[in-house]
Amino acid sequence: MTIRVDTMRRIDHLIGVPLCAILTPLVFLCDLIRSLWTSPLKPPKRVLFIELSEMGSAILVDPAMRETIRRGASIYFLIFKSNEASLNLLQTVPKAHILTIDSSGLLPLFFSTLKVLIRLRILRIDTVIDLELFSRFTALLTGCSGASKRVGYHIFHGEGLWRGKLLTHAVHYNPHLHISKNFLALVHAAFANQIELPFSKVHIPDHAVRLAQATVTPLEKEIIAQRIKTALAASNRSVGPVTLPQKIILINPNASDLLPQRRWAPQRFAELIIEAAKCWPEALFLITGSPSEIAYAEHIRTMVNLPVVINFAGHVQFEELPALYHVSDVLVTNDSGPGHFSAVTPLPTVVLYGPETPALYGSLGKSIPIYAQLACSPCVSAANHRKTPCIDNQCLQVIQVSEVLKAMQTWLNPVPLSTKLD
Repeated sequence: MTIRVDTMRRIDHLIGVPLCAILTPLVFLCDLIRSLWTSPLKPPKRVLFIELSEMGSAILVDPAMRETIRRGASIYFLIFKSNEASLNLLQTVPKAHILTIDSSGLLPLFFSTLKVLIRLRILRIDTVIDLELFSRFTALLTGCSGASKRVGYHIFHGEGLWRGKLLTHAVHYNPHLHISKNFLALVHAAFANQIELPFSKVHIPDHAVRLAQATVTPLEKEIIAQRIKTALAASNRSVGPVTLPQKIILINPNASDLLPQRRWAPQRFAELIIEAAKCWPEALFLITGSPSEIAYAEHIRTMVNLPVVINFAGHVQFEELPALYHVSDVLVTNDSGPGHFSAVTPLPTVVLYGPETPALYGSLGKSIPIYAQLACSPCVSAANHRKTPCIDNQCLQVIQVSEVLKAMQTWLNPVPLSTKLD
């Protein structure tokens, strides 16, 4: 059983702060001794990226990792074991270079962390880039890594979020810049030939955020197409041959437990599917999700109760998502992993935002964001460890089905919605 998110936040604060305070002078002393023979401006050769908890970040950081490779360094990645699969979509990081921490309990967390710290010494990692936004746990990992160059976000003169002075290259986190550019700013700091205060004094153009595409073979697409046919036949109790519908529309109604406020109401998704089925009668609707989300998806399917709607949650493995996205026509999703995973394929998306803003976390693919821009939104940020007191996510509930249908129309080119909705 995985440690609850709130428990991890509590541990991060209650234990992380004093440990950062204790570790800071020790790391300073080690850096002082190391400076006698090693320059902090020496170009990185072995770079470790740390991003533990967000699967979607494995996509958003990909441009930064590819820039690191382009500059001649080998890359490694440290992530929670439960999120490891997200690094396999683009295969930017060699499998042998992926390190994991087991977050299934406190004892596995402790022992797997110790194992990782030992391995970092064996690998002789010279640079660590901490991608997390002010996590004390990753700050401690960075400080204990043994790397001579440690890059991450620093609070400077801000209050709260203190996590010691464990970095050699302190980067200003810009809450007005897309996170993928913030990640590139970390890479700039790692390769800078002079100390900046704060890092990074560089313009990052839009074209620098280049996202690679996943490789999908015809066989992989055929396997998924056959699986869809099988699910359709089972749903309709067909005994003869089943053909693939003209359009396949994916609906991802769930969001991770890290931020449940990102969920549009199940009733709204049901209403959306009913209205969309009127607009695109030739379409098949697949409600997607992980195996743990089967019941949630089934609840929506039963509310819709149409033969063209299938509960497809748990029907594909994570590594099969690119193939599913290749054979589909559009994805409608809450602000969660699938909105980012689809960006490595040609699949267009419609993504619903509320507690977070697309200006910072928008998909890098063919995507239309829908965002109500209420005065209270976004209510989660680096400043509050992405924890909000909100229990009534009006920022999502005010989004109307008609808005989502209009965005879908952009990608699906149907007959005018006005005639379909009359």
